[in-house]
Amino acid sequence: MQRYALLRHTGAPDDPSGCHFDLLLEDGPNCRTWRLATVPQLNAEAQPAVPLPAHRKVWLEPRSAAVSGNRGWAERIHAGSYSGVLPKATDADVTLQLEGDLQGCLRIAAGRCSLSNP
Repeated sequence: MQRYALLRHTGAPDDPSGCHFDLLLEDGPNCRTWRLATVPQLNAEAQPAVPLPAHRKVWLEPRSAAVSGNRGWAERIHAGSYSGVLPKATDADVTLQLEGDLQGCLRIAAGRCSLSNP
């Protein structure tokens, strides 16, 4: 099974709110990543999911560290594994099953992210 992680990212210069969350999905040598405003909650309304450049797999491990390029601080707050197939196209809809700290059916479609019962 592939791994996922959710990072709390504070102090990013391009984030006016001062805090957001990066959702990382292991994808070969890197992680496909989206910026979320809040931690996904089971059966809550879908929230905006902004695609970000690929992140290094080191962020899948427990850590809290400065982000390169003086872009704030990140801390892994949730992690686990996922099943399903991550589409090859980075702009395609994603539907995966999460296990671990977050559990349920993760869906990223039309720029929005939701977590629902399996």
